[in-house]
Amino acid sequence: MPSLRKRTRAPNPIVSGQELLSDKEEDYSDLCCQKCGSDQRPAELLICDKCDCGFHTFCLRPVLTAIPKGQWFCPSCSTHRNLTNFPLVQTKIVDFFRIQRFSQSSENLTSELKKRRKRNSVPVRSKKSRKLLPFVPSEDPVRRLEQMASLATALTATGTVFSNDLTYVPGMAPRSANFAALERGGMQVLPKDDAETLKICKQMMERGEWPPLNVIYDPLEGFTVEADRCIRDLTIITEYVGDVDYLRNREHSGGDSMMTLLTATNPSKSLVICPDKRSNIARFINGINNHTKGGKKKQNVKCVRFDVDGECRVLLIASRDIRKGERLYYDYNGYENEYPTEHFV
Repeated sequence: MPSLRKRTRAPNPIVSGQELLSDKEEDYSDLCCQKCGSDQRPAELLICDKCDCGFHTFCLRPVLTAIPKGQWFCPSCSTHRNLTNFPLVQTKIVDFFRIQRFSQSSENLTSELKKRRKRNSVPVRSKKSRKLLPFVPSEDPVRRLEQMASLATALTATGTVFSNDLTYVPGMAPRSANFAALERGGMQVLPKDDAETLKICKQMMERGEWPPLNVIYDPLEGFTVEADRCIRDLTIITEYVGDVDYLRNREHSGGDSMMTLLTATNPSKSLVICPDKRSNIARFINGINNHTKGGKKKQNVKCVRFDVDGECRVLLIASRDIRKGERLYYDYNGYENEYPTEHFV
């Protein structure tokens, strides 16, 4: 039986007074972090599966908040350093995102959307009474193709299948478990007008009328999202989607992008969204550092959970006007305050 490769430089467990050290297992006792030079905190000192170099999870950029369960490669060996851009070919992009009919012009925007945009352009005094806005796609169809290609590049590099809806997989939580009435303390209901706006956004994306967003790769932050045109406050950015599972099944998971979907009075019924296999652009929007003064200033998106037709849904919404070229950030600790963000850029 082959020996299992060590994921970190943590000491081997002790069984019956004897260390479980295989004769074939390599000795990493002198391993140090390539970034800080320290050999301290060995349980967080990752070993690259290609070059055998060590890196603290918190010294990496982007920071890793959990030890990967599968293979892990350091920044020098990672395939992300030589990303293969998704082909800027309309037929390939249409197939990748399963677009029903690609819209060639902004003139194809629905008349209902145009009416809603005109109606929402009237100034209002109370922010509380303001309605959610649909995103405004780029007018140039080539520009929209470039935006979609950037997301396809990121999804392909991370081995993720595109999905724009919550998915329910056998062996995980069934759709019947997503019952908003179970939320501890109750969940706000998405108003009828806002629910219609969300529906319009979904329909636009099915036609290839895409949110004006680009996914780029940054050596410090990893994949991140930036605005490709100005986005108004209270605009729906996207819905957070992925596989729905019970929190109890994921408490010791190595995934670092899980999102709370339902916090039930009965903890065994609490649900999370897991975007590691199926997701959309929401997976690549980064979080702020909750431990620095400048962290909060970077936030321009808010994460809000709603009761939509009796089911829990999570929306990412612009919390202020966002300039073209500005990167998108939201607070990962909007609910539980448990996500470790102290090492975020």
